[in-house]
Amino acid sequence: MARVAIVTDSTAMLPPDLGDAAELITSVPLQVIVDGTSYDDGVEETSPEALLAALAAHKTVTTSRPSPALLAEVYSDLAAQGVEEIVSIHLSAELSATCESSMLAARESPVPVVTVDTRLVGPGVGFAVMAAAAVAGRGGSAAEAREAALERSAATQSYFYVDTLEYLRRGGRIGAAAALLGTALAVKPLLTIEEGRVVPSERVRTAERAIARLQALGVEAGEDADAVDVVVAHLGSPDRAATMAAGVAEQLDGKIDGDVRVGVLGAVLGAHVGPGCVAVVVGPQL
Repeated sequence: MARVAIVTDSTAMLPPDLGDAAELITSVPLQVIVDGTSYDDGVEETSPEALLAALAAHKTVTTSRPSPALLAEVYSDLAAQGVEEIVSIHLSAELSATCESSMLAARESPVPVVTVDTRLVGPGVGFAVMAAAAVAGRGGSAAEAREAALERSAATQSYFYVDTLEYLRRGGRIGAAAALLGTALAVKPLLTIEEGRVVPSERVRTAERAIARLQALGVEAGEDADAVDVVVAHLGSPDRAATMAAGVAEQLDGKIDGDVRVGVLGAVLGAHVGPGCVAVVVGPQL
């Protein structure tokens, strides 16, 4: 049976303890550019605290995909270690060119590489990665790991609240018309991911109501499943996130193995949603 490795990117928000899957998963960083200087996502210069400080200082913060050359190097290194097939699982191709980098790098790889577009961002990508790693860990093929990743991705729902649509507008992740509408009506937008794109879900008049509705959407996403994984993510809103995680855990009692995981958004995602963002991601266990 072929030895299969899983490659992903730094937006996946993988759990801190990967267990046995740690030996199978390699994560590559996207780039964060602050006032023209590029850094790897996840280093000290791109910590959540550093990002919040940069945004507060009105510095220009943009992001970029990992280069094809970097991914090609990762694939070659894995092949040198005896890996026979690679499944490279990444955030939505509608929002980043990371999948394109993977496909370009695959042409140079000494072993076959299957690129998976999860059509998600953040923890949803992580859910797909863990599903694929579980298959690979049981000796499954790259094709089987790919199918597991795609199945988990399709079943995952993501909702998030932002204080302003301005950061998404600047990065081109949401249309100018939608951003203008939210600003003109002075509403607090709730967003979701559909077909790999960020789209408006609902508009709520106050932040308090928006957070309450976000929690309700998370519960609704998991109530028909027997078991679910839930991640609440935030940037600069630890109290909101903790309260929401506790509320979702209480309402989905019995469906969640352990606690709802609370994570802080990395700089790549944070740069596009801005301070105050809270997200809830729910993936039924398959």
